[in-house]
Amino acid sequence: MGKLAGIARLASYPASRLLERPSALPLNLTLSVTYACSSRCKTCEVWKKRADNLRLDEYERIFASLGGSISWVTISGGDQFSRADLPEIVRLVRERLRPEIINLPMNGLLKQRIETLLPEIAFHSRGLQLILNLSIDDLGERHDAIRGRPGAFERVTDTLRYIKRLKRRFPHIVLGIHTVVSRFNAERFPEIVESLRAFEPDSLISEVAENRVELGTIERDISPTADQYAAAVDHLIQGILAKRSRHPIGRLVESLRLEYYDLVKQTLRELRQPIPCYAGWASAHIAPDGELWGCCVRAESFGNLRDHGYDFRAVWSSERAAAFRRSVINRECACPLASAAYTNIALSPARLLRVAANYLSLPRLP
Repeated sequence: MGKLAGIARLASYPASRLLERPSALPLNLTLSVTYACSSRCKTCEVWKKRADNLRLDEYERIFASLGGSISWVTISGGDQFSRADLPEIVRLVRERLRPEIINLPMNGLLKQRIETLLPEIAFHSRGLQLILNLSIDDLGERHDAIRGRPGAFERVTDTLRYIKRLKRRFPHIVLGIHTVVSRFNAERFPEIVESLRAFEPDSLISEVAENRVELGTIERDISPTADQYAAAVDHLIQGILAKRSRHPIGRLVESLRLEYYDLVKQTLRELRQPIPCYAGWASAHIAPDGELWGCCVRAESFGNLRDHGYDFRAVWSSERAAAFRRSVINRECACPLASAAYTNIALSPARLLRVAANYLSLPRLP
């Protein structure tokens, strides 16, 4: 996509939101390729769900209906590495969707499977940025307790070291460490962050534990208070500002995250959308069984792609999709979902200007 076409497309989203109908396909797509997971996390019960997973040929038909409209693809689970065909899914994403970035959040537990599949994934993703975010929620046995698996910390740190070696062959890999701030670790977060810095990832990021329909956590007491989150993430912000990533993509992620953390603090404090949300316009989510959602927090189906000949556009323009968008416009929900927030920030001129200032290490804007 040329620069002018890209700018015109970005400008179309606010107009389509105002008119309450989508004028373009999403920029940001999340694919949950399985609910199967080897973790038993205190902050997630997705492993309890069952689905008839989309096959490779089905993904190919869906991607053909999308074309090269997607800029950022996140491939999530469950544990994506429970699928032996994960490298082929990545290949289809690269060839059919042609994004600039593929993001792969990982729990790092299936060590043998990761070492078998990840070189293929890196090979198939050449020419774009492959972000590998390893989930580490605490240190040693405390991480094991949160993740519900003895030895989880040892496995994920072994995987981290393996990815560092793999980066020598595939420099397009960006290695991140991702920590979920929950009521189980919020008070210890500064200590956790300082210890994780010793691994020298390209980026060190966090999210807040959320009540999501997709994760089965709507009734779970997992989130920190607004004050607990602010105290935890302020330590991370100060660390980022004190020592910025030398990796250009890592630095970009940090710059977005600095703005994202402020956005989350405001959302948790005010319990409302601080800026317009573009879930259902610029961001979308495909569940393992083909249900199309505007976001995974509400996980309200626009329709199943299998029932519509794998035609993304047909489901994207359905009445159920329109009802979801009206609800978002009316601010009937508010959440700090990172994948949607990135896009929302990119479509907010004031917030985007702050991201640019973050990247250039200019004084932070009010």
